[in-house]
Amino acid sequence: MSKNANSPNIGAAASSSSGRNTGTPVGSQVPYDSINSPGAYIQNTTGNLFRIPADAVQPGRSPAMSITSREPQTVTKISDDPFITVTKAAQVCADHDIAQNFL
Repeated sequence: MSKNANSPNIGAAASSSSGRNTGTPVGSQVPYDSINSPGAYIQNTTGNLFRIPADAVQPGRSPAMSITSREPQTVTKISDDPFITVTKAAQVCADHDIAQNFL
């Protein structure tokens, strides 16, 4: 997936401590149904925090959650770590002008 030109450049600040590439780059905006790597994501329309663990994106697994809407639902990946603390997630959002609705 390519990075959206309007998406923030979050970079390594919110990456996992392991430093490994897990698929969707941190800072990328992607459609919700295209999430293919674990991490913490912010829903762009609501500011809600979604935590996507590794077992939720393994091949052959049923989606853990489905969103149905008339409008396209996109998310921005803020961390490779799905269990980032809410205070750190809120700080990443503030540092990159991403509206959040969880703290």
